[in-house]
Amino acid sequence: MKTPLIVTLTLLLTACASSETKPEAKPASTVEAAQPQQIEESRAVAKTLATQLGGKLKESMSKNGPAQSISVCKEIAPQIAADLSKQTGWQVGRVGTRARNAATGVPNAWQAEALASFAERMKNGEKADTMEFAQVVTDSTGKHLHYAKAIAIQPVCLTCHGPADKIADGVKARLNADYPLDRATGYQEGELRGAVVITRPL
Repeated sequence: MKTPLIVTLTLLLTACASSETKPEAKPASTVEAAQPQQIEESRAVAKTLATQLGGKLKESMSKNGPAQSISVCKEIAPQIAADLSKQTGWQVGRVGTRARNAATGVPNAWQAEALASFAERMKNGEKADTMEFAQVVTDSTGKHLHYAKAIAIQPVCLTCHGPADKIADGVKARLNADYPLDRATGYQEGELRGAVVITRPL
């Protein structure tokens, strides 16, 4: 039979061991509504990206044709996003409902949530041009604003993103060369294509 002293020491050692090995609980994340000014500022950056990209694409389509203009979305769009990220200190980019570029176009968890919200709202008759997603999240990495602006398929987009049987052979060849894992075809005009996405530290 153990003496009271041995029992006491055993209990103390067990308690110490348990407290040393017990993992620290991670603080739960909290979500709150974004402020109107935060949304307005984010909206302006998203609009800048869309305007600059649209201008470059229109210019290239006119001068070089559809196949050669694929490089605008492949090379110039990421550069525009990178420049805006540098200017603002935010993370600015684009994601798609179906990825063309697996390196940059695949949504993370909050971006996928935004796209799902857009898809549901479109089912209920809302227009993509008016749709935004914004929330302030506080977690172990800090406090951030997550913002997304919906992108819908426009007529010009169908040149490279439309049904496969309606995409010109030259465009198909270029897409196959540049994006061998491309999934971003088969869209119809007005369908949700993706979003401009911004993560902003607060």
